[in-house]
Amino acid sequence: MKKIIALIFICAFANLVNAQLLQKKENFTRQDTLRGSITPERDWWDLTYYHLDITVNPDNKTISGKNTIQYKVLQPNQVMQIDLQPPLQLTKVTQNGKELTIKHDGNAHFITLKNQQNIGDINSVIAYYDGKPREAVRAPWDGGISWKKDNNGNHFVASSCQGLGASVWWPNKDHMYDEVDSMLISVEVPKGLTNVSNGRLRSIENKENTTVFHWFVNNPINNYGVNINIGDYANFSEVYQGEKGDLDLNYYVLKDNLEKAKEHFKDTPKMMKAFEHWFGPYPFYEDSFKLVEVPYLGMEHQSSVTYGNQYKKGYLGHDLSGTGWGLKFDFIIIHEAGHEWFANNITNVDIADMWIHEGFTAYSENLFLDYYYGKEAASDYVIGTRRNIQNDRPLIGHYNVNNEGSSDMYYKGANMLHTLRQLVNDDEKWRKILRGLNSNFYHQTVTTKQIENYIAEQSGLELEGFFNQYLRSTKIPVLEYKIEDKKLAYKWSNTVEDFKMPIQVEIDGQTLWITPSIKNQTLKLKSNTSEIKIDRDFYIEVKAL
Repeated sequence: MKKIIALIFICAFANLVNAQLLQKKENFTRQDTLRGSITPERDWWDLTYYHLDITVNPDNKTISGKNTIQYKVLQPNQVMQIDLQPPLQLTKVTQNGKELTIKHDGNAHFITLKNQQNIGDINSVIAYYDGKPREAVRAPWDGGISWKKDNNGNHFVASSCQGLGASVWWPNKDHMYDEVDSMLISVEVPKGLTNVSNGRLRSIENKENTTVFHWFVNNPINNYGVNINIGDYANFSEVYQGEKGDLDLNYYVLKDNLEKAKEHFKDTPKMMKAFEHWFGPYPFYEDSFKLVEVPYLGMEHQSSVTYGNQYKKGYLGHDLSGTGWGLKFDFIIIHEAGHEWFANNITNVDIADMWIHEGFTAYSENLFLDYYYGKEAASDYVIGTRRNIQNDRPLIGHYNVNNEGSSDMYYKGANMLHTLRQLVNDDEKWRKILRGLNSNFYHQTVTTKQIENYIAEQSGLELEGFFNQYLRSTKIPVLEYKIEDKKLAYKWSNTVEDFKMPIQVEIDGQTLWITPSIKNQTLKLKSNTSEIKIDRDFYIEVKAL
C-alpha cells in the first residue's frame, strides 16, 4: 500500500511539471536561439501596447484576426522580428496602410519596414494571421489550445502556453524580457458562449450570431500570461478589503458548478490575506483578480488565473508533501495565485531563470500554511516535499535558447528558500525581504543575479556560495560528524568550492550555531554519549561517521 501511495504522489508531481521541464536538451538549434535570445531584430524596439483582435471558431478549431503592435523606437533598424508558430500562418503585416515584406524563418518572421524608424518615435504595425493553432494534447504541460466540451455539450476552450510560448496561438514579440505596457484583448465567439481574458471587461458587443468580449489590461503583462477562456460560464464576485483598498475578486465557472464553486473558492480571499502579508499588496489591483474554470489543471495567467482542480483540496485530492498539510488548501488556487507575485509581478528575463517563478511560488504554499497553521505545520509541509526532488540537473537552465532548468525548481527551490529563512534567523526581516522583492522589482523583468544580490544586500549575509550550491549544482551539502574523545568533529562535504553556511544544532538540549567548513572542526562535549540533533529546516544531508 505504501508503494501505491508513493506512486500516486510521484505521478501527481510529474503532472504538475511542464513537459518541457523534463527534457534534458543539450543540442540547440537556430530556432532555439531565435526564440530564446534578444536578437538584433528584437532589441531595437520596446513594446508599448497590443490590441489582439481575433475570432475563435470552436466548430472548426480555428483562430483568425490581427494583432496591432505598438512600439517605441530605441535605435535605428528597419527589420522587426515577430513570432508565430505553425500551423498558424502570418498572412500579412502592414504599417500605415502599406503591406510589408515578410521573410519567414520557422517560428520567427522578419518584417522589413518601409518608413524610417527614428529614435523616440511611437509606431505600430498590424500583424494578420489565421489557421488552426497547435492543439494541446495534455494541457497545460505541452501548450496550445484545448478544444473541449462541457458535460452539456457546450464548447469549452482555453489557451495555455508557458515555455512553448504565446506565439503558439497569437503573433507577438515572444520573449520574456519585454512586457507590453497595456493591452486590449477582443475575442469574438459563437453566441451563447462567454470569453474571459485578462484585466477588466470593458464592453460586450452583440452581433447576429456571435458576441465580442473586449478585455483591457492596464498593467504590464508577459506574453504567456495572456489567455482566452471560452465556455458556458456563470459569474459571481466579491470585494476583498486589501492593503491598497477594494480589490474585486471575480469567478467564472461552468454553470453546473456555480453552487459548488461559491463554497470551494473561499480559499481565494484566504490566499489573498496570507500573500499580501508575506509578499505585499496584490500587484494588479487595477485589473482585478479572476479565477476562471478551464478544461485542464490550471495556470498563472495574470489577473485571470485558470482553475481545473476538480473542486478538491490538495493536488487533485492528493497531498504532494505526504504530511496531511497539503489537504488543508486547494493546491491550484494557492500555487497559481502565488504566481501573481512571482512570475507576473516579478518576471524572469530569460526562461533559464524560471526558478524565480516556481521556487518562490512553491515556497508560497508553505507560507500560506505558516499564516494559518503556524511554523511547524509549514516546516512539515516544505520538508515533506523534499521527496519529490531528483537532483538531476541544476535549477538554472541554458541562457538565450529558451531552455528551462530542472523541474527541481519547484521543491528544491522552495527548500532552498526555507533554508535561507533559517539563515536570516529573523522572521520579520525575512518577510521584509520578500515584500521588498515585490516592491523593488515591481512590474519588472529580472535576472537571477538581481534576486541574489538583493537578498544578500538586505540580509547582510554572504550568499554567493550558497546560491551556487543550490542553483548551479546538483550537490546537496553533507554535514559529516563524529564524536570521539569528548569532542564533536564536523565538516562539510559534497559542496561547491565557495560554499559557506552555518547551521543550527542541538547538543544535549542546548541550541547553538556551528560553522562547518571543508576542513574538520571540533567542539568540546560533556561526554562521548552527548546527543546531537541537526535542525531539520536546513536542506542538507547528514552523515554520522
